[in-house]
Amino acid sequence: MDIVRSVRAVTEASGTGMIDWQKTAESAKAATDPGDLQLTTEEQQGYAEDVRDAQTRLQEVAGLEFDVPATVEVQNRHHWIDANLRTFREVMGTVERQVQPEFSGVSRIANTGSMAFSLGFLARNVLGQYDPLLMADSPDEDHGLYFVHSNIKRTAAELDVPFERFRRWIAFHEVSHAAEFGAAPWLRGYLESRMDEGVAALSEGALDRESFQELNGAMTAVEGYAELLMDRAFDQEYADLRRKLDDRRGGGSPISKLVRRVLGLGVKQQQYEQGSSFFETVADRRGIKSAGTVWADPANLPTGDELDDPDTWIQRINP
Repeated sequence: MDIVRSVRAVTEASGTGMIDWQKTAESAKAATDPGDLQLTTEEQQGYAEDVRDAQTRLQEVAGLEFDVPATVEVQNRHHWIDANLRTFREVMGTVERQVQPEFSGVSRIANTGSMAFSLGFLARNVLGQYDPLLMADSPDEDHGLYFVHSNIKRTAAELDVPFERFRRWIAFHEVSHAAEFGAAPWLRGYLESRMDEGVAALSEGALDRESFQELNGAMTAVEGYAELLMDRAFDQEYADLRRKLDDRRGGGSPISKLVRRVLGLGVKQQQYEQGSSFFETVADRRGIKSAGTVWADPANLPTGDELDDPDTWIQRINP
C-alpha cells in the first residue's frame, strides 16, 4: 500500500471527462493492499464445489431454473477493482452524456479522487459479488461471479467462524442473485431503464421520484429475496453466521460508518432488512416458491407500501 503514490496519481488526473479512469485505477490500487491469493488445491476445489452445490440446492428449494455465470473468479482486491472499473465507468458515462458539462482540472482531480477512494474502500470490504453487467454495451454479454478471497478469510477470522463454512454461505448468497436474474430475464433491462430515466431527469434539473422509487423497490426485492434463499437453501447451521454478519453490517468505527453512509451503504443495509422481512413474511404465509413469483413479471414487484405491508402484496399476487 502506497498512499503517496495514490495521491500522486489523483493529482496527475487529466483528459476531457469528469473522471480520469486510468488514474482512478492506479490510485485505488496504490492505496489498497491486494491481499493474498495463494490458494491451496483444497480451497480452489472448495469454491467450485460451493457454487455447484448452491445452484443445486437453490433450484430444489426455490423451484427456479437458472445458470451460474460462465465467469467465476476468486480474486484479490486489485482484481476486484479491475472487474468493477468498467461498471463504474459505464454508469458515470451515462451521467456525463446526459449532463455534458465542462470540467476544470480541479473538479476532475476531485472526481477522480472520490472515485478512487470509493473503489478502494469497497475492494477492502466486498466478500463476494454477482455482477449482472448492468449498462454493458450488449445485453448478451455474460454475467460474472466474484469472490474476494482475502476479505472472506479476514472476515471469517474477525467473526470467529470456520472459513470453509463462511465461504460456503457467501457462495449461497451470490448464487442466489444469479438465480434472481436467471428467473427474471427482464430484470437487468428494468434496472437499467430506471437508472437512465432518473439520470435524464436530473440532467434537466428535475427529480424523477417514480424512477428512483421503482429502482429502490426493485433493489430491495433483489437483496431481500437473496437473503431468504441464502438462509433457507443453505445446507448447514447458519444462525450464528446471520447474527454476526448482520452485526458487522451495522458496526465498525465511526469513520467506517461515515464512509458507508457517504457511499450509500446505509441504504443497502435498509434494503437488506426491509426486503428480508418482506420475503420472510411471504414465505411463511404462502411458501418460498410463492415468494419467487415476484420474478414472473415486473408488475409483480412490491410497491413501497407493500414492502411495509406484505399481506397487501400477497392479496394482489397470491390471493
